[in-house]
Amino acid sequence: MTEGTEQKASMAYVKGLIRKKLRRIPEHEDQGLNIYPLMDVMTILLVFMIMQFAQDAAAVVETADLQIPYSTSKVELQASLPVQITRTEIVVDGRQALALRNGLVDPTHKQGGGNGFLITPLHNVLTQHRDRLKLIAQHSPSRPFTGAVQIIADKRTPFRTLSEVIYTLGQAEFSNLHFVVLQSSQGN
Repeated sequence: MTEGTEQKASMAYVKGLIRKKLRRIPEHEDQGLNIYPLMDVMTILLVFMIMQFAQDAAAVVETADLQIPYSTSKVELQASLPVQITRTEIVVDGRQALALRNGLVDPTHKQGGGNGFLITPLHNVLTQHRDRLKLIAQHSPSRPFTGAVQIIADKRTPFRTLSEVIYTLGQAEFSNLHFVVLQSSQGN
């Protein structure tokens, strides 16, 4: 190039100058809302709400399929997982785990067939609840997982069905069992 003469700049040269100038300008800082503390607060509130609902006593309504036995026991009801056994179904925490036929478990639902005691669909539901309750216990050390269960059984439930449910509860680490009964006016 000679002095005084101008040469046209190439496109690559111009783009390089633009990139160099842009690097010198500080990046625009994000002025948005940091949601991470908000997510922490929501997690804590969620755990608190779950604990509140877990403390509520089980609302048991007698029907033709569920007749609760009477007792003179004075033991207070504790917060625990409700397992309801009627003549037609087993319900865990308000949701049907499996259907029964005249109070009996279909052998196809049991591990080992007719002679088995482990009710597979019930075990699957109980392990999900166990895992959820253990997770809550990790975030709230004041409320450890105790394996407490309220068994709300129809007074006409066959002993075999009750035995199978208790065995399945034990296999799912629910060993603190409480039977829900109606308080009789007889006695002290």
